[in-house]
Amino acid sequence: MQGKLEKKHGTGNAPTEKGKRWHQKFPDPMVLIFYILIIAGFLTWIVPKGAYDTELVDGRQRVVADSFHYLEDSDTAFSIGSAINHVFDLFVAIPQGLIQSGQYLFIVFIAGGLFNILYRTHALENLVGTAVKRIGLERGNLLIWLATYLYGLFGISVGYENNIALVPVALLVSSALGLTNLVGACIAIGGIGIGFSLSPINPYTVGVAQSIAGLPIFSGGLLRFIMAFISLSCLAWYITTFVAPKQQAKKQDESTGSLSKKIEDYHLSSRDLSIILVFFFGILVIAACSYLAGTGALGRSWYIKEITAVFIVMSIVIAAICRIKPDNYVAHMVEGASKVTGGALVIGLAASIKVVLENGEIIYTIVDTLNQALDFMPESLIAVGISVIQGIINLFIPSGSGQALVTMPVLIPLADLVGITYQVMILAFQVGDGLTNMIIPTSGGTLAMLALARVSYSDWLKVIFPLVALIYVLSWGFIVLAQWMQWS
Repeated sequence: MQGKLEKKHGTGNAPTEKGKRWHQKFPDPMVLIFYILIIAGFLTWIVPKGAYDTELVDGRQRVVADSFHYLEDSDTAFSIGSAINHVFDLFVAIPQGLIQSGQYLFIVFIAGGLFNILYRTHALENLVGTAVKRIGLERGNLLIWLATYLYGLFGISVGYENNIALVPVALLVSSALGLTNLVGACIAIGGIGIGFSLSPINPYTVGVAQSIAGLPIFSGGLLRFIMAFISLSCLAWYITTFVAPKQQAKKQDESTGSLSKKIEDYHLSSRDLSIILVFFFGILVIAACSYLAGTGALGRSWYIKEITAVFIVMSIVIAAICRIKPDNYVAHMVEGASKVTGGALVIGLAASIKVVLENGEIIYTIVDTLNQALDFMPESLIAVGISVIQGIINLFIPSGSGQALVTMPVLIPLADLVGITYQVMILAFQVGDGLTNMIIPTSGGTLAMLALARVSYSDWLKVIFPLVALIYVLSWGFIVLAQWMQWS
C-alpha cells in the first residue's frame, strides 16, 4: 500500500512557511491556547456577570428555566491596580487549570507508562502485525475502514474519555500500513468522537437530556444509529481518500507505535495472548462500569480517576506476566510518562480558559445570550441553530451531562413554543455538544488522546476540521428531516 500511495501522490517537499495557506499556519498548540486565554480574560472585562437559579431534582442540580439574572458587580471602577490584578489573575489561572485538570494529566501519565510497558512486551504489536498479515497490506484501505467502525463502536457503547487506552493501538495499525501517527489519531479519536457524539445509547448526553424532557431513556435510537453509521463511513472515506495518501511515515522511534519487524514475521505467542487478554479484560471492565455508572446502576462514580486505577492494575499484572522487576517497572512507567509530558501540559493550559470564565462569572451570561439568538431565527431552522449554539456553548461547558443540565431546561419549553418535538431538540443538542469535542481546546479527553498519540493540537485541527464540518452538514440534514417528520 505504501508504494502505491507514494507512486500515486508522490512524496514531494513540505511547503515552506511562505507558501503555506492560511489554514496551515497554526501556531504551536500552547501559543494558540494562550491566545484564547487572553481573549477569555478580555471577555471578563466587557461581559456582565450573570447566573441562573438552580434546584435539586432527583439528586442533580438543574437550572430553573427563565431564571437568568445579572449579578451586581461591586468592582466596576477602572484603576491601574485593578488592571494589574486582572492581568495577573490570567497567569494565576494557569496553575489553577493544571490543578483542576489533574485527573486528565495523570491519566495521560499513567497511560503513557502502561503503553510503554506494552510496547516493550511487543504483544499489541504482534497482534496488529498478525492481523495485517492475515488481511494483507494490499487491503490497507479495508483495514482502515474496519478499524474506524471498531473505534466508532467503542465510542457508541463505551463513551469518549473512557476509550483513551485504545488510542495507541490505532498507531500500530497506521504504522503497519506505512502511515504516520496522524492517521492513527484520525482512526481512533475520529471514530470514538463520532460514535460518542451520535450514539443512541449515550448516557451522558442523550440519557440526561431525555430524562429532563420526560422521554423514555434511549428512545429514538434507530435514527441516531443510522446517523452514526453514515458519519463513520464518511470518516473512513475521508481518511483513505484525503489523509492517508499525504501521511507517509518516516522513520519513527518505538514509542510512537512503529513496527519492528516485517509483516510476514509476525505471530502470536502464548505470552502475547495472556497480555492481550489482560488488556482487553481491563477495557471490558472500563466499558461495563462506565455504562452502568452512566445509567446510575453501578451505585458509585466511575470516570477518569477510576479508569486511571484500572490502568495501574493492568500495568502491574502485565509486568508480573513478563516478570519485570519492580525497579524496572517503575523506570518503564516514568519513561512512558515523560514522553507525553508536553501533551499533558497542554491539557492544563487549556483548562485555565474555563477557570478564567468561571472566575469572571460570565459563562451563564454567554449561554443566555446565545439562547436569545434563537428568537431571530426562522422556525424551520431553529433546531439547526440550536446545534450551532450548543457547539459554541461546549467551548465554555465542555461536559455533556453538565451542558444538558444547564441548557435543556431552557430548550424544552422553547420546543413547546416553536413546535419542535423533544426528540428533535435533543438531537440538535446532542450533535452540537458532541461533534465539537473533537476540535475545541477545552476538551480534556481530546487533548489527552492527542498526547498519547503524540500528535499536536494544531496538526490535528488542520486535518480533522474539514471532516467535522462535513459531519455537521450531514447532521443538519438529518435534523431538518426529523423536524419535517415531527420525529417523536
